[in-house]
Amino acid sequence: MNKKGPLYAIFFSLFLLLPGCSSLTVLNPQGPAAKTLSDTIILSILVMLGVLAVVYILYTIMLVKYRAKKSNEGYIPPHEEGNIWLEATWIAIPIIIVAFLSVVTVKTTHAVENVPADYKDQKPLVIYASSSNWKWHFSYPEEGIETVNYVNFPVNRPVEFRLYSFGPISSFWIPQLAGQKYAMSDMTTYLNLVANTQGDFLGRNTNFSGKGYAQMEFTATSMSSDDYDKWVKDVKSTASQLTEDKFKSLLATAHVGRETFSSTHLTFSPPPAEHSEHMDMDHSNMDHSNMEMSTDEHTHQSN
Repeated sequence: MNKKGPLYAIFFSLFLLLPGCSSLTVLNPQGPAAKTLSDTIILSILVMLGVLAVVYILYTIMLVKYRAKKSNEGYIPPHEEGNIWLEATWIAIPIIIVAFLSVVTVKTTHAVENVPADYKDQKPLVIYASSSNWKWHFSYPEEGIETVNYVNFPVNRPVEFRLYSFGPISSFWIPQLAGQKYAMSDMTTYLNLVANTQGDFLGRNTNFSGKGYAQMEFTATSMSSDDYDKWVKDVKSTASQLTEDKFKSLLATAHVGRETFSSTHLTFSPPPAEHSEHMDMDHSNMDHSNMEMSTDEHTHQSN
């Protein structure tokens, strides 16, 4: 039996699978936030490959150097105490690696949470992105328009997505432009991104939310400022208004195609409290509850 057969099969399988890595859109960034995340992912992979290389090299050396052979049959190695410097080394190296990756990850997370440095002098385009089973609603408060299952914005302009949900928790993700951020029903979260190139980018929900999860995708299109202004003008002049009854119908329908409206649902169905307001509200409720508890305790003591 050829013992090398399984080994060859493993290497051949890896050879067939590796070309698929070229289709990973997360490693093909088209914006500064996605580029920062992509660089961090690649750096982490290189560090892990370095660790694997050292481990496999040492593993091979030990197998070859200390393998059983006729010349050392019956050999019993002498008893030796541990070496404090070796033990300190193999404890310190993992700590250093984890600390290094932790610092890089924290800095990356902080960077992508804010508007990219090169675009801080521009006013972000605010778009409310709300999810429902199983679709995405995009409301433009400045333009007074709304779309379903697609979103347009200008190239080379910061965009601030304000995320929330009309159903279960969803995860908003455009891999080539930014990382993912959760959309929840009781607060508004934020995601900043910029597209450096014009084109269509796939967006989707990455948090499993039921049977329609697989179809919960949308198209994000970055276009020139002139094309964007023209599109907004066309929507205002040709699209119908979004009424409350129509919006309720959209929420109740599981799957819909691309929809466009010349008004938004924000007027009759405003978004939930922003995260900071939500926290302040929680603290207020806690303080109120504490006051009630103190009053109850005082009443019981008096009785």
